[in-house]
Amino acid sequence: MDTSDTYNTIKSKCIGEVFKDKKSKFIGISVPVKNEHSVQNEIESTKKEFKNANHYCYAYKIGAHNFITRTNDDGEPRHSAGHPILGQIESHQLTNILIVVIRYYGGTKLGVGGLINAYRTAAKNALSTSRIITNTIDCIYEISFDYENMDKVMRTLNLHRAEIKKTVHKLKCHIIFSIRKNNTPKLEKSFEKFYKIAIKKL
Repeated sequence: MDTSDTYNTIKSKCIGEVFKDKKSKFIGISVPVKNEHSVQNEIESTKKEFKNANHYCYAYKIGAHNFITRTNDDGEPRHSAGHPILGQIESHQLTNILIVVIRYYGGTKLGVGGLINAYRTAAKNALSTSRIITNTIDCIYEISFDYENMDKVMRTLNLHRAEIKKTVHKLKCHIIFSIRKNNTPKLEKSFEKFYKIAIKKL
């Protein structure tokens, strides 16, 4: 089983250097995304920003382990645009990322080989301007306990570097927190010894 709890993505939206071939212009745009809804929003935004382009080809990859990948050639010959773009995402070992390459047609056909090179290069140019970052894979938990156990709970959460998201302090207390995936087995084991403390993964 893969126990890695980190993944690489990009910090922010970036536009790469324009690639030109036979008067056609290709512009690659890399965008960090978290779900397919944000992908669609970014694609629509790109179409509005570059509304006179002839093609809006893209690829994206989402997830930490069970990846979702999609490509779109947007009218270009099959596998001549989306797949070369996805190839750059894969070769850089990135996820939670969308790359859109827009094309302004210059009047001369490039052929499948020329298109593959153009879309691959434009995607590469976008990534060359992007800052790659490493994020952790976090798990969310909810813990319930009597107020008298507050000190025990807080010491344990601090020991395992949990980040508290929400707290309710009454006679019966509830805390929602996040913790790095690789730290979860030890944390769960720590709470097993405490009576009247219930923990569940959300």
